[in-house]
Amino acid sequence: MKRREFITLLGGAAAWPLAAAGQPRTQTIGFLHAASAAPFVKMLAAFKEGLHEAGFIDGHNVVIEYRWAEGNYDRLQPLAEALVSRPVNVIVAVGGSPSAVAARSATAIIPILFNTGLDPVRLGWVTSLNRPGGNATGVTQLNVSLAAKRLELLHGLLPAATRAAVLVNPANPSTEPEMRETSEAARLLDIQVQFLNATSEREIDNVLAHVSTRNSDGLLVSADLFFFNRRSQLAEIARRNLLPVVYAYREFPEVGGLLSYGGSNAQSYRQLGIYAGRILKAEKPADLPVVQPTKFELVLNLKTAKTLDLEVPPALLARADEVIE
Repeated sequence: MKRREFITLLGGAAAWPLAAAGQPRTQTIGFLHAASAAPFVKMLAAFKEGLHEAGFIDGHNVVIEYRWAEGNYDRLQPLAEALVSRPVNVIVAVGGSPSAVAARSATAIIPILFNTGLDPVRLGWVTSLNRPGGNATGVTQLNVSLAAKRLELLHGLLPAATRAAVLVNPANPSTEPEMRETSEAARLLDIQVQFLNATSEREIDNVLAHVSTRNSDGLLVSADLFFFNRRSQLAEIARRNLLPVVYAYREFPEVGGLLSYGGSNAQSYRQLGIYAGRILKAEKPADLPVVQPTKFELVLNLKTAKTLDLEVPPALLARADEVIE
């Protein structure tokens, strides 16, 4: 037998058991998140639901490698690089824009799926929303452009309001454009806005006490991961200080916050699961359009409104997608 024939036979024999058993090679998803797992149980379930719709089940024909930064953005870059070294077939970079920034810095080859509140075209992540190009695509929740709408809703709740505070996290790259959008909306509504920074739980307490003592008419809470993880704390302090607050996500009214307006986190994560499955089936992120919300949810906690002795205008009540009583 010739040497070449022997090598060919040996290679075929080595591959035969897998082929005979009909077992495809298990693919791996790198799941990079800026936060910790506990607050995102529902969103993770939605991601797996989307993945299932695309034909993949964790632990069966796909493996998910989780990397949680626990709210420490400095950990994201080494975590992303570890996933690239593993290597993985696709990286799902979520929990805010810093995750996507870290993933894009770590690889220009492995497909990346992001979830951001910013415009990915302006960020330079994609060429266009319809034809992203490159190795990245995902979901944009348009949180920055919705900042003005949330101020309008606060004004609708409090027509006589002349002063509003806005809670922001200066470490978030979304903060500066969100402040610009809010300032422009405030000018049109003739409302004076004050931006207050918070990057720790203690600062949240101090800021909300500051809002109460300065007698602001209401508060907006920026669409930020740090605040999302502390939504119960924020809702409780606001109720205790009888402060009307508008939030970005429905998860706030679900724990006692007053009002939220924005896209669905669950739907975004589900879409990322679908896209991850499509990429595992060899579709390219360059050809998958960046998904934008088709519907924004207005969720109102009527019990909290009563606690605040707040009369909700009938028109606003009628617009609500969900009223929690």
